[in-house]
Amino acid sequence: MMGALDGIRVLSFNHFLSGPAAAQHLGDIGADVITVEPLGGAFQRNWAVANRFVDDTSVNHITTGRNKRSIAVDLKSPEGIATVKRLIETADVVMENFRPGTLDKLGLSEDEMRKVNPRIIYATTTGYGVDGPYAKRPGQDVLLQAMTGLAAHTGSMESGPVAVGSVPIDHHAAALTVAGIIAALFERERTGKARRVDVNMLQAAMDLQGESITAWMNGADRAGPRGEDGMANWFSPAPYGIYAAKDGHVMISMSTPPQLAGALELPALAELSADEGFSKRGEISRMVAEGMAKLSLDEAVAKLTEAGVWHEVVQDYDGLKSNPQVDHLAAFTETPSAGGAPLVMLSHPVRYDGETPPVRLAPPALGGQSREVLAEAGLSADEIDRLIAEGVIVQSDKMRG
Repeated sequence: MMGALDGIRVLSFNHFLSGPAAAQHLGDIGADVITVEPLGGAFQRNWAVANRFVDDTSVNHITTGRNKRSIAVDLKSPEGIATVKRLIETADVVMENFRPGTLDKLGLSEDEMRKVNPRIIYATTTGYGVDGPYAKRPGQDVLLQAMTGLAAHTGSMESGPVAVGSVPIDHHAAALTVAGIIAALFERERTGKARRVDVNMLQAAMDLQGESITAWMNGADRAGPRGEDGMANWFSPAPYGIYAAKDGHVMISMSTPPQLAGALELPALAELSADEGFSKRGEISRMVAEGMAKLSLDEAVAKLTEAGVWHEVVQDYDGLKSNPQVDHLAAFTETPSAGGAPLVMLSHPVRYDGETPPVRLAPPALGGQSREVLAEAGLSADEIDRLIAEGVIVQSDKMRG
């Protein structure tokens, strides 16, 4: 079992996706992650994409909730804040992804936390940064796709901008948050310095497009921000893009015009050079589209494979179920819910000595570990009973608030 962060305690004041996903990654590699939730539960517990709940567990909680313990606290009460400070005393990392200033208003500013524990790594994941003219704006994936050019550079010149059909910025921000926290922990162990780590979705979105943004900013030739005539982008040689066969679609990647001439019976391509893959993009792409339209998927795949053209059939998520490499990598993990229903989740995406870290804890109930977490922080059984009786703390077996 991967235990790189064994003995490291993380308090996660996170909601929705990027922050909880980052905290889960830390939990996967051994950290003791305690998610500190409001009495009604964190957003991702009570709301689900596609409104899908499995055994009353939100698919968002399935996505980001494993390998964590949950404590539910009234953060608007003085006793709730005092209780959280007891937990901060024992923590190595405090994470949050609220809009800047949210925790400050509750009496849990970074300065207040450091008075309690000067060794904490304090990590924030925000939409636009902790300060600046956009700091208070809502940081949501599709809005950042619009602002940073991801939507403008996706789709075709003919059809207009297209939003990416998933939330890549949230997930990339999560990965950057993990990298920042681990770097800060490593430095603290070497030097004793406890840093603040700030990740924002604006720069995460730009970093996600590093190659194409850099080419654009350095004057690369372009007719517009998107590809034309079926091309997937503005900067690759033809026919780089998706082409329709009789019964489906194929993505064609790196190839030369002569390779395609033989594969698709397009003799006009045989005389074109690799450089003309750039200068005659539209012409080549249109010819490839005509050639592909005459073939079935099976015929197209056979011909492209024989010619050494890089390609892949375009599939939806159901294709992952029968993908032999996905199966070989055990890229999906199933774990039972409290009621016995199978919860399907993506496995931790990194292997260590050939092994994938296991699911040690299924996504927890709201405040499912409140008692044990508070006992570990030094509160007596009587104190814990009183906090629960007064409604400051919730211990439950409910998956929603």
